[in-house]
Amino acid sequence: MALFESTLILMLVAILLLQVSRRLAIPYPTILATAGVIVAALPWAPDISIDPQLALALFIAPALLDAAYDFPPRALRRFWMPLIALAAMAVVMTTAAVAWFAVAWAGLPLAAAIALGAIVSPPDAAAATAMLSRFPLPRSTVTVLKGESLLNDAVALLIFSAAVMSATTGGSHSSLLPQLALAVPGGLVLGIVFGKVYVVLAARLTGTLGGIMFEFVSTFGVWIIAERLHLSAILCVVAYAMTIARYNPERQPALDRLHSYSVWETTVFVLNVLAFLLLGLQARAILTQLDSSEIWHALGFAGAVFLIVVVVRIAWVMLYNRVINRFGTNRRLPPPTLAQGIVVSWCGMRGLVTLATALALPVSFPGRDLIVLSALAVVLGTLVVQGLTLGPLIRRLRFPADASFDEELASTRIALLDAALASLQGHDNKAADFLRKRHRAERAMAADGGDANTVFEGQRMRRVSLAAQRRKLFDLRRSGEIEDDVFHVLENELDRAELAVSSSSESGLVEG
Repeated sequence: MALFESTLILMLVAILLLQVSRRLAIPYPTILATAGVIVAALPWAPDISIDPQLALALFIAPALLDAAYDFPPRALRRFWMPLIALAAMAVVMTTAAVAWFAVAWAGLPLAAAIALGAIVSPPDAAAATAMLSRFPLPRSTVTVLKGESLLNDAVALLIFSAAVMSATTGGSHSSLLPQLALAVPGGLVLGIVFGKVYVVLAARLTGTLGGIMFEFVSTFGVWIIAERLHLSAILCVVAYAMTIARYNPERQPALDRLHSYSVWETTVFVLNVLAFLLLGLQARAILTQLDSSEIWHALGFAGAVFLIVVVVRIAWVMLYNRVINRFGTNRRLPPPTLAQGIVVSWCGMRGLVTLATALALPVSFPGRDLIVLSALAVVLGTLVVQGLTLGPLIRRLRFPADASFDEELASTRIALLDAALASLQGHDNKAADFLRKRHRAERAMAADGGDANTVFEGQRMRRVSLAAQRRKLFDLRRSGEIEDDVFHVLENELDRAELAVSSSSESGLVEG
């Protein structure tokens, strides 16, 4: 009961802070990361711990599936060069730099130092999405940053797993290499197989709440099975999510999809909130075990790790940017501008993956307290320093408007309306005539220069009429002219009609 009460208190604190985040236009991970440390400093702060084996599966698997589901495989083929540079090379270089420093200054064993480097090296998908959704950026830059924050988790966790195995079991490099060589392709193949099995089984559960439960059971199950088989759980979940995203939408009813999206969005958000607050409480437990001289040494080490992480990313991204601009040969993908390189180099916020991986360290792991404290410093430092300055930096760089998304949206909408008009050929009744007039009017608006205000004007007027119907429905209910069962049926019809004419930016929830 105490754990449940403490969790509710933390959630209440998070709800209040999210209002501050929304009003001040500060990305919510920044507010929550700071709040975790503040809450931990209070004398009445609850003492909550989590099983290290549970941390990765609980916090990372749902967030990873959510991010991978929305990332198209064709983007991997198109942006393969910058993704390799960021998702692989940047992680390896950051891990190596942090590991060298940890051995030289703190005297950590090499395996523990490498584990620390792997923990703090990958920028986080949730943090990147929360930041980037607030700022106007070129579409290609956003795609690369989201792809990086998705794929670098796999590289970092492979290094992390090898380091932990080496430190805890004393395994030699010759015994670890075959396991790692199998983990990558094995995880991908297993994820694809599980994804196709899920598509078949989920079709039998459409229209049921059991189908939503099956989504959670299968996601966590895929992660656990991959881990038990010593395969890459990260890559397995990524391949699993991308396979589902490729085949399932054609088979999934619209109502099931809406329910699924809303449940997953809430679940991933709640887990993000808890992860940030829990790590702050972990830091409190660590600091209370150290005397004054050890505290300052540990804080100095953690601050230095934060600086190394930031500097290595800036140096590598800017070097890649200049080399590609001078020698790049990919004609299908224009080289990134200097402004894009600056933003990408500064957009290295750490978040859920770093927190969960630090929490996943075994209790007896060498230097665990120092590693967890350093992870917290890197998360706080990147979210506060980079998160709060990213917006002003983007505004100062003054990126030109990228109309590619609106143009593609308008052309696709026209194609859909053409298909709808073609389907009405041969139908000469009044209903078909009404739909033809409506579709032609919508097509004319969509073709009118791709202006978003023009495109959505018809939708806005439709919402005005729906609002009038809704007010009349409420009046009829209050006056007693209709019973509640009729009211709820018509309310549901109006809700669905309103959702159908809402734009994509209006149909989602905001943090807080």
